[in-house]
Amino acid sequence: MLKLIWKPKNLNTKNIRILPYTKTVHTMSENFLKFITPCALFIALLNPARASGQISVDSISNIIKNEVAHKRSKSIIVGIVDANGRHILSAGVLSDKDRRLPDGDTEYEIGSITKVVTGIMIADMSLKKQLQLTDPLLKFLPAELNPVSSRVREITLLNLLTHTSGFPRFPDNSYPKDLENPYADYTRKQLYDYVARFQPAQEPGSSFQYSNTGYSLLGQVLSKVSGKDYESLVKEQICAPLKMNSTVITLTPALKKNMAIGHNAYGKPVANWDMPAVAGNGALRSNVNDMLNFVEANLGLLKSDLYPAMELSHVKQLRKGNDNAFITLGWTLFDDNGKQILLKDGATAGYSSLVAIDKKNKRGIVVLTNSLNQVKDIAYHMLDSSYPLIPYQYKWALLDTINPIARQKGADVAIARYEQLKTLKSSDFVFDEYVLGAAGDELRKAGKWADAIKMYRFNLKEYPKSIETYEKLADLLARTGKKKMALATYQQLLSIDPQNPHAHWMLKHLKGKAVIN
Repeated sequence: MLKLIWKPKNLNTKNIRILPYTKTVHTMSENFLKFITPCALFIALLNPARASGQISVDSISNIIKNEVAHKRSKSIIVGIVDANGRHILSAGVLSDKDRRLPDGDTEYEIGSITKVVTGIMIADMSLKKQLQLTDPLLKFLPAELNPVSSRVREITLLNLLTHTSGFPRFPDNSYPKDLENPYADYTRKQLYDYVARFQPAQEPGSSFQYSNTGYSLLGQVLSKVSGKDYESLVKEQICAPLKMNSTVITLTPALKKNMAIGHNAYGKPVANWDMPAVAGNGALRSNVNDMLNFVEANLGLLKSDLYPAMELSHVKQLRKGNDNAFITLGWTLFDDNGKQILLKDGATAGYSSLVAIDKKNKRGIVVLTNSLNQVKDIAYHMLDSSYPLIPYQYKWALLDTINPIARQKGADVAIARYEQLKTLKSSDFVFDEYVLGAAGDELRKAGKWADAIKMYRFNLKEYPKSIETYEKLADLLARTGKKKMALATYQQLLSIDPQNPHAHWMLKHLKGKAVIN
């Protein structure tokens, strides 16, 4: 249950609950949400029976070198700051082609860490009386927008900030031209069209459901109030006063030269994401030097006029579950046994990041990587050396075996090899839907669409309830002109996932009843 700390207008606490996350084709990654949640992990950190201790700099250096060697990421860079100063440690390379060791100026996508920046700017505007947290969302949207649901009219900015608006993780009406850059052509009009027809299942404030949609809308609110685009406002309100000159959305030539190439979970390079209409949700790029400035400002170690807004963004709004985790304006705050730890992590297709702030001990940690694979356990171990590090185990050896076969000889030969290896029951290989899904993805990216379709269908034969594979197969069938097959596949998907919003929208789109832009 979510427990109310203070009750603002339009935050209904009756029967408040946490909704499960339902994955769609629009997930920010394919696998990163399969990890243990921060709430569960931090129970151990806040346990008084644990002997809290800080890990040495040499130990951190050895850890990240080992994790890079074991293929957790092409590179890992760590920043630590407290009242005594900073340490920056790194391991790995920017990419297989660019063998430079990352440093404090190396750029990474920081994904959802953008949300805490959005939250601070909203908090700052509220302190300056430019808006109120209890203002309805519709106050800042076009006057002609006419939602079909009365519940949408009740959604406040605070509901958006605390993920209690009812909006899901992603809008359902995205059909990107480029699947490797899925938000590049998603428009503000599409976002507003989605708001107009969205029908929340619950009253605003009654349930927690993590929502990128909500923070995308908050980005639009910031632009409406300021009269500036999101990036310009971030540069003016956050970056300039905190001297975060490398925190951007649009890379300059110099920053692009210092950008670490993103990689998926099995180490293949992926495209950077562009998110013009949904920037407030996860569009920022930054480096460790800038992020340490940001952490110092949140701790009060770096004096700034933003400190009151930052403090407001740290204030508990709701209790999340029963494990002393609280929702704030963008952060998760873990508060127990005298410890107060703020946490926000982020991920895009090729990057994983985390910021953790120990408010009591005035200490902060930043971890940035150019891989989808998560780094939460590294950060937790750095905060408390008694928290166990979980050594990364590379699970993609099977993909490395069948992928070249599929590319050179086709899906049928690769599938035959897969089945042969499966009968051998080798401990060297992990057999699951994600390996086969990745094999299909690589064929799709290579333009071998017929083979990709075969691989996805074989995956469904092996794992007939794989929602993700149904989504990939249906999407590829639609893109390759196989409309009837796509319709049938989306119908099959709905038979096992009846509430899948994107599948419902795609059926309307394929039947000519949905507007894309």
